[in-house]
Amino acid sequence: MSLSRSAGVLLHITSLPGGEGIGDLGREAREWLSWIHQAGCGMWQFLPLGPAGSGWSPYQSPSTFAGNPLLISLEDLVEQGWLDRHALEGIPSNTTKVDFPVVHDFKSARLLLAADRWRRRRRPERAAFKAWCDRQRPWLDDFALFAALKETHGEACWIDWEPALVRRDPKALAKARRELAAPIEDHALQQYWFWSQWNELHELAARLKVQLVGDLPIYVAFDSVDVWANPDLFDLDQDGRPRVVAGVPPDYFSETGQLWSNPIYRWESHAQSGFHWWIERVRWLAQQVDIVRIDHFRGLEAYWEVPAGSQTAAAGRWVPGPGAALLQALRDGLGGLPFIAEDLGVVTPGVQELLERFGLPGMKVLQFGLEGGEQGGELPSEYSKLCAAYTGTHDNDTTRGWFEAAGEDTRAYVRRVLETDGEDIAWSLIGALWASPAERTLAPLQDFLSLGTEARMNYPGRGTGYWTWRVAQGVIDEALAARLRGMNESHDRVG
Repeated sequence: MSLSRSAGVLLHITSLPGGEGIGDLGREAREWLSWIHQAGCGMWQFLPLGPAGSGWSPYQSPSTFAGNPLLISLEDLVEQGWLDRHALEGIPSNTTKVDFPVVHDFKSARLLLAADRWRRRRRPERAAFKAWCDRQRPWLDDFALFAALKETHGEACWIDWEPALVRRDPKALAKARRELAAPIEDHALQQYWFWSQWNELHELAARLKVQLVGDLPIYVAFDSVDVWANPDLFDLDQDGRPRVVAGVPPDYFSETGQLWSNPIYRWESHAQSGFHWWIERVRWLAQQVDIVRIDHFRGLEAYWEVPAGSQTAAAGRWVPGPGAALLQALRDGLGGLPFIAEDLGVVTPGVQELLERFGLPGMKVLQFGLEGGEQGGELPSEYSKLCAAYTGTHDNDTTRGWFEAAGEDTRAYVRRVLETDGEDIAWSLIGALWASPAERTLAPLQDFLSLGTEARMNYPGRGTGYWTWRVAQGVIDEALAARLRGMNESHDRVG
C-alpha cells in the first residue's frame, strides 16, 4: 500500500454536533468535511457504520453490511419531501451526549412516517429503490427480514425465536416474508436512504480530496444476521450457540483480559469457500470508504479463544488464525489491500511477517510509546514511514486525561523528551507525532480541542456507559482549522 504524507482526524459520526440528538450524515457532516479540508487534512477516520448493538457499541452490530439508521439525516428527508418539518418538533435536546434510547425512539418513529409517505406517493424513486435493492440482494434480503423478525420478537436474540425460524426453514421464512412485507420494506428503505446519503458524503469527500478511513471489526455479534444466515461459518454447538467466544488475555486495559462474547469463525469453512464471505464483506466496505482499518489484526495471525460461559477472558488460549491464506484471498479477490492494520499490543513475529509480506502499514499509539519510558518506550522519531500513527484512539483516554492521570515519573519523562512544560500537552503530542517519519498521522478531535477524560469515547472491557460523547456546537471553528493547518504545513502534511 503506497502512502503519502498526510494527516487526519478521528471522529465518529455520532459525535458530530447538530442533528436530531445524534450526529448524522446531513449538513453538519458536510460542514465537517469542509472543515477538514480547510484544516489541510487529507483523512477523516470514524468507527464502524453498522447499526449499534449491545451497549450501543458500533463493534457489536447486528449486520456487517447494513448502515445505522440513526445516522440518517431527517433534515435531509424533510428537504426531499418525505417528512413535514413539524415532524422534527421535540428533537432530543441533549447536545453533549447521545441519549441512545431517546434518539432511537424519536428517529425510528419519524423514519416510519417517512416510509408511509414514500409508499403513498409512489414517485419515480420507487424504480431507483427497486434497482438498488436488486443490486444489494445478497445481503439486504436477509438483513431486512432479520430486522423485522427482531421487532416482532421484542428484540429477542434470534436463537430464542421459534425453532423453524432459528434453523431457517424455507417455509417458515417464506411465511415471515409474506406476513412482514411492510416492515421488511421499511428496513430496506432505511438502508436505501442511509447509503444514498452516505454516497453523497463520499462524493463530497472525493471532491475535497479527503480520504475516508472506515473500520472493519474482525468479529461480528452473535445476535446478528451474519451468524443467523451463515451458521456454518461460525463455531457453534448443535443448538446454534457459540462453543467458544472471542476476547484478549489480560492487557493494558484489563487485569482479567477482555471478554467480547463474539463467536469465533469456523475458519476451515471459510477456507473451503475461498473466503467468499470475507471477500464480499471487505469489498462492500471498500466501496464506501477509501482506506479500511482492520480492527484487531492480531486475530488473523492467532486469536484468543475463550470457552463460552467463562466469567473472564483469562480462561482462554491462543489458536492459529487464517493468516496469509485470508490476506492472499482478499488481495486476489479485491485487486489490492487498502488496509491499515490495527496491530497494537504484543506484535508477534507472525504478525510482523504478515505486515511485511503484504506491505501493510501498522499502527502506532504515542500514549503507549511514552508510557514505556526509557527502557520499553518508542518515540515518534523512531517510527517507520509505513505506519499510521495516533496520539490515541477511541479506546484510549484523551491525551489531556491520560497525562493528568499518569504517574509523576511518566509526566516528567514526557516533559523532558517532548521538550514541553505540559501546559498544552495534547498539542505537544500532536506536534511530536506530526514531525515523525510516519506517512500518516491522526488524532481524535478531543485532542485537537485539548479535552479531558470527560470526553473519552470508550473504555475497553466495560459494556455500558460509553460511545455517547458529542462535540459541542461552535467549537469546530476557523481558529482551530487555522492552527491545525499551520501544523500540517509545518510538517508537509497538507492533504
